Amino acid sequence: MVKVSAADVKNLREATGAGMMDCKNALVEAENNFDEAISILRKKGQKIAAKRADRESTEGVAVTRINDAKTAGVAIVLACETDFVGKNDSFVALGGQFADIALHTADKEAFLAADFDGMTVAEKLIEQTGVIGEKIEITAFDKIEAAYVGGYTHIGKIAAIVGLSAVVENAETLAKDIAMQIASMGASTLSYKDFDPAFVAAETEARIAVIEKDNIELGRLGKTLKNVPEFISMSQLSETILTKAEEAAKAELKAEGKPEQIWDRILPGKMERFISDNTTLDLEQCLLDQSFIKDDKKNVAQYVQTYGDVVVTGFKRVTLG
Repeated sequence: MVKVSAADVKNLREATGAGMMDCKNALVEAENNFDEAISILRKKGQKIAAKRADRESTEGVAVTRINDAKTAGVAIVLACETDFVGKNDSFVALGGQFADIALHTADKEAFLAADFDGMTVAEKLIEQTGVIGEKIEITAFDKIEAAYVGGYTHIGKIAAIVGLSAVVENAETLAKDIAMQIASMGASTLSYKDFDPAFVAAETEARIAVIEKDNIELGRLGKTLKNVPEFISMSQLSETILTKAEEAAKAELKAEGKPEQIWDRILPGKMERFISDNTTLDLEQCLLDQSFIKDDKKNVAQYVQTYGDVVVTGFKRVTLG
């Protein structure tokens, strides 16, 4: 039997991350040929990867990296099958190594083809599948470039990066606060102005149908019915519709016997409520229209305005699963 030194096993383990016995067995099979031993371990990874190809990789770690100039950032997810592996220090460290490489690549395809200590990132993923014994893959890859880029990661499960149009005073705080908002509230777009009218129309119909169905059950139980909105986005609220809503509010105040001289104090609140009731899609999915999590008296757009001449130019959010 081929004799293998402890030093060679240690070197192979450091190079591949494989277990001691796997490294020893690979060196024995390769008759102490280091490169051949690495090849043997990679082939083992390929076999395991093929067997586990249909497994779900919904655990892992979300990571962000921002360049030194704060002008580019990347967010990735290194996914695995179990939470046990996802929390392992070496797995988290591997996610950081991948993020460092991802920061300097243009897209996911280029990232997977990039060098990782003499092999490609894609090959490293296969190798680590063999080492860990679980399906390992990159399930998310997003980049942002802007005048200023910041990010935030929530316990390694959700990561967000955000771009600002200018480098303003305390830009780091602003970017982090917005990234936290993105991570927490899960916006999908910047503004209601980005919505496709066909999407808004279909979503309106679907939401109204759900509420009407719920109201049937609530009515049967004798409970208060939910408000059925006519609209769900500011993109639907034309000047004509807002004018009609204001006229309806005035008619309501008149019917209630409220003196006309105090209407100006009451109308803003009623219109605010009308808009709030009829823009639920915006509040859920549009970053700038959401209530700011650190001060719900402002929306995100109003918070950004407190920093001066700067706007959010874009954002990305990645998450496990």
